[in-house]
Amino acid sequence: MLKKIEAIIREDKMNDVKDALKELGIVGMNIFEIRGHGRQGGITLAGRSGTYQVDMLPKIQVNIVLSDRNLEETIDAILKAAYTGETGDGLIFVSPVDEVIRIRTRERGYDAVMYPGDIDERKGRGAEKS
Repeated sequence: MLKKIEAIIREDKMNDVKDALKELGIVGMNIFEIRGHGRQGGITLAGRSGTYQVDMLPKIQVNIVLSDRNLEETIDAILKAAYTGETGDGLIFVSPVDEVIRIRTRERGYDAVMYPGDIDERKGRGAEKS
């Protein structure tokens, strides 16, 4: 079965997370610049004209679709790379993926998300089906 990870992280941790995923063998991913806030509700900044509240903070969203057998080690890599210990480190969402279709080749499912040199190929899993 395939899973989708949506990780919302700090902007300054993007390269650390990207490098950790690449080292693990995660080849395909999408990264989006987003704005939002969580429990902290934003931050208060002080300027020449006084203080003001910034409630929609810049974040990065990393999306990855992968086989469920690689899920936990991918989550662990993100957790380690994105961690600062401060409020606003982010969240990881995991959801099932019903279908994936590569447009160019019409491959479906697991075959559609395989890449040369990815985590499965490194582990000798080749063209196994999930």
